[in-house]
Amino acid sequence: MKTSILAALLLAAAVLPAAAQSSPTPQEQMACHGDASKFCAEHIGKPPEMNACLRENKTKLSDGCRKVVESHGG
Repeated sequence: MKTSILAALLLAAAVLPAAAQSSPTPQEQMACHGDASKFCAEHIGKPPEMNACLRENKTKLSDGCRKVVESHGG
């Protein structure tokens, strides 16, 4: 179980780029966890690619994740 929690946190941390104005909060990370897994799993661990993927799939994202992506410049 600890491994799955760690994997979820690593995935969530990769959702937004390191160059964003501010780091995503834990709530923002969790808002995009499912969408990142569903649409951009191949970009886990690659923040710039993950952010680009989420922006490209913005119309498919959940409302919460879409707001997070937009709030971080996506």
